[in-house]
Amino acid sequence: MPSHRRRHGWLSRRRTAVVTTGLIAAGLLSGQAAFAADAQTATVSAAQAYYQAGEGEAATITLTVTTSDSKALAKPATLTYRTTTGTATSGADYTTTSGAATFAAGSMPGARTTIRIPVRRDRSTETAETIPVALTPTSAGLTVGAAPTVVINANGLPYLNSKLSTRRRVADLLARMSLDDKIGQMTQAERAAVTDDPTTIANLRLGSVLSGGGSVPASNTPTGWVTMVNTFQQAALSTPLQIPIIYGVDAVHGHGNVLGATIFPQNIGLGATRNPQLVGQVYHATAAEVRATGVPWDFAPCVCVTRDERWGRSYESFGEDPKLVTQMTTAVTGLQGRRTSQLDDPDRVLATIKHYAGDGNTTYGTGDSGYTIDRGITTTSRADFAATILPPYAAGIRAGAGSVMPSFSSVDFTDDGIGNPIKMHANRELLTGTLKGKLGFDGFVITDWEGIHQIPDPTATADTAKPTAVQVRTAVNAGIDMFMEPNTAQRFETLLKTEVTAGRVSQSRINDAVARILTSKFELGLFDKPFASTDRVDVVGSTEHRALARKAVAESQVLLKNDGNLLPLRSDAKVYVAGRNADNIGNQAGGWTLDWQGRSGDTIPGTTILDGIRQVVPTAKVTYSADASAPIGKDDVGIVVVGETPYAEGYGDVGGPAWPWGTDAQKETKSLTLQSSDKAAIDRVCGAVTKCVVLVVSGRPQIITDRLGKIDALVASWLPGSEGAGVADVLFGKRAFTGRLPVTWPASADQVPINVGDANYRPLYPYGWGLRTSSIHRRTTPSIAGPLADPKTGGWRVSAAKFTSAGFQSVAR
Repeated sequence: MPSHRRRHGWLSRRRTAVVTTGLIAAGLLSGQAAFAADAQTATVSAAQAYYQAGEGEAATITLTVTTSDSKALAKPATLTYRTTTGTATSGADYTTTSGAATFAAGSMPGARTTIRIPVRRDRSTETAETIPVALTPTSAGLTVGAAPTVVINANGLPYLNSKLSTRRRVADLLARMSLDDKIGQMTQAERAAVTDDPTTIANLRLGSVLSGGGSVPASNTPTGWVTMVNTFQQAALSTPLQIPIIYGVDAVHGHGNVLGATIFPQNIGLGATRNPQLVGQVYHATAAEVRATGVPWDFAPCVCVTRDERWGRSYESFGEDPKLVTQMTTAVTGLQGRRTSQLDDPDRVLATIKHYAGDGNTTYGTGDSGYTIDRGITTTSRADFAATILPPYAAGIRAGAGSVMPSFSSVDFTDDGIGNPIKMHANRELLTGTLKGKLGFDGFVITDWEGIHQIPDPTATADTAKPTAVQVRTAVNAGIDMFMEPNTAQRFETLLKTEVTAGRVSQSRINDAVARILTSKFELGLFDKPFASTDRVDVVGSTEHRALARKAVAESQVLLKNDGNLLPLRSDAKVYVAGRNADNIGNQAGGWTLDWQGRSGDTIPGTTILDGIRQVVPTAKVTYSADASAPIGKDDVGIVVVGETPYAEGYGDVGGPAWPWGTDAQKETKSLTLQSSDKAAIDRVCGAVTKCVVLVVSGRPQIITDRLGKIDALVASWLPGSEGAGVADVLFGKRAFTGRLPVTWPASADQVPINVGDANYRPLYPYGWGLRTSSIHRRTTPSIAGPLADPKTGGWRVSAAKFTSAGFQSVAR
């Protein structure tokens, strides 16, 4: 809703335009009316809404001119300015100031001039105060934008003293906050809800703002992000206590919202590397790129354990074994560093372990919101929950994770009977009792997107606005500290205040939540350095980070089959490349890339797998035909790149709804079985050549048993991200194949869900499977002497191997 000031400004601009046109038209003959309509008008606006100044300083306000025809000013444009009444006291806090500013004729659009508002030093300890500055046009045809406000910074208060401990600073600030201040800190709104009127941040005392998937500033560049975040921060610092906002994003495989950022392999691929140190490096690089754009908080990593390939978020998991996922919580230290003192470093951000807990274990058919499995119900005993679901969260907390995000899913403990599931956002036992109690989590809990809106409310009807009072009360009392209310922040705040006033939510619960949030803000250095700098924007998409991503891609590749030691290929090979995912960087990046659901096509900077082949082996003779319609040479080695198109969350569920706004490719039915076009490409190429390689680019295993006999070498490429050259590196022996399956590869869709340790475990390729090659051309060795794919039975057989909970391990080394 526009403020009164903005509405008044719009009316003033319209009146000015009408009057100007009327005056000119009155002095013209009727034949000159067309000229009148084209008369140039100009607008002068402050470059920003708020200007901070310390006591004894002067606020320098920058004014910018634009013209209606984008041409130089035809005549001078003059306006006057004067200080008006705010919360600061004239004569004591500042000197009443007025004057005029003129843009000379010939000034180009974008020209700037400045005015200065002196601030006095009264040496008293006080909160921030404001000085509105009125702008009035005096030239005909000139309008002015919204009036700027000078903010005299708070000073002398203990919580502003960086030499005090975080605990003392939090306690001092908390004691000064009103209930409105506290509830505001517990509220997070979406960027789009505050962009048109950033004063909303100040009016609601918002503690946080986020960008959802695909929610970006008008200029989707690193500098554009810094400018946006700083604009929101200026609004937050216009409030008396000047509590900064904390901005958050989903950077789940690199800073995916930002065009030009390095896009790393999705977590499922990182799990295949079996390299915790590399995962830490990947997330450290991600943190550096995120913080460089002015964002100090990442909603990552996902440390769920995926147990059903039909789940649309399975690629966000590092794997199906809690031991593997636990090892990969190095992602937390990669983001935050190993010590709390590192959180305010320019290459670190606050981590969020998610989705607590059990979202990867939900039962197919129990999904919520129209999905088949996403947001569904995990039915388990408390003992099994503790053994298979909680370990990665415990490890993430030990690593120092500063925030936790609950799952959309529910948990139904069998200990007290089946049929009474509890939404995680309402689960006091697991949020307060287990997470904050037994696991000792001392950070803050942030909801998922409108997460509390799914809490059952027996008093609500289909038409009841959300969130409801019951949902708010239940979630706060369950232990949630901050609420992601993208477009309903004001409603949430009103409801929570009513609940506190009525005594249904205690002041102590509010104080606990706010103290946790403030602690993180102090540790991130936001009070001492609230504004982001553009000094490090060059790290976004840097050569160093892309090299790291390329290495991660190479290590993530899992060689499932390699008959006759076909791989690695010779650098001078004659290759025929086909398949829809060979030259589609959007497909190989997957979901959470530029858009929430990802985007097929030529979407981000980087190299496709085809680009990578041409780059890595420039001497190879490469023929490319996406649909394999071009002639195939009898001596060609076929490389067919098949797999999935991008998806995220429930829209990726097998049997779930189609994403209605995506590309045609993204609207295809989600399945564990290859699409017909993929099968056709394999048939055409592998049926025409003597040696055929198939790469599966996907977020989960794809059923390929029926075509395995035609394939000489099979590679699980996962979703490699922006650096497709890493795939080519292992194909042509520049790096060795070392990846191992982080999830079981089923022989048929009927076997799903299938996980290591199951009874009658007969997959096509088991958990932990992966053949190795040497980086020296043509020398290959198996990494595991064990299960061998049998295309006749669709199962596996064991040779000289032993089975452990960690997968198949070689007996003969």
